[in-house]
Amino acid sequence: MVLTKRIIPCLDVANGRVVKGLNFESIKDAGDPVQLAEKYSNEGADELVFLDITASSEQRETIKSLVKKIAEVIDIPFTVGGGVKSLQHARDILLNGADKVAINTGAVKNPEVITELMELFGKQCVVVAIDSRRNYNLEKGKNIFSENGKQFWFEVFIYGGKKGTGLDVIDWSKKIEELGAGEILLTSIDRDGTKDGYDTLLTNEIVHAVGIPVIASGGCGKPEDMIDIFKNTEVNAALAASIFHYETHSVNRVKEMIKENGIDVRY
Repeated sequence: MVLTKRIIPCLDVANGRVVKGLNFESIKDAGDPVQLAEKYSNEGADELVFLDITASSEQRETIKSLVKKIAEVIDIPFTVGGGVKSLQHARDILLNGADKVAINTGAVKNPEVITELMELFGKQCVVVAIDSRRNYNLEKGKNIFSENGKQFWFEVFIYGGKKGTGLDVIDWSKKIEELGAGEILLTSIDRDGTKDGYDTLLTNEIVHAVGIPVIASGGCGKPEDMIDIFKNTEVNAALAASIFHYETHSVNRVKEMIKENGIDVRY
């Protein structure tokens, strides 16, 4: 069965506002999260992702009141992440209106929490977010790649992209699937905010390494970037922020363009 591709706007939130950066830095304001969420829901987004991007590094939980306000104005599946470390925190997020919980730093620190979440809430509720960056120090890497004459491996980063873990992204992807993750949100830090397109190499490697759905994230600057990632990989969904936040393109127009290119999207 061929599954239709999903288009997912992302709200990266800091201090109660939607923000956008470059390579997870140089953060600038992009608007009110509740207003943007309602807009994307009305425009035909398939799902919405909300990431409290400073929660882990600030050692705090996601702003639950904001999650609740967003849940009240949308009628599409809603994934929330940021600072999730415990079952209780995940439960609070789901009780405030989220359909899925995304976990990154908490999963790396305590991998067993993935299984616990899956057993308690169901696999479909558990999204493991992976922030990936190329590492050119080959001593630690297992899966080595070559591009433009340089060799590297993909390393997992935590705390909003601030800290490397030494974990190989491909190995980690396989492990989290075994532990019970229902979906992977794969973000390329190298491409984040560049508008140079998704990381096709990274996305392909993870899609082929696991059997669960993968969402591509990081680097989308135009609808053609989504068309490219769908044509060149078997990824299940494409996530984007900048092209939607700054009203460069509406969600429904992007879907029309993707459909015009022979790609089966939800409509």
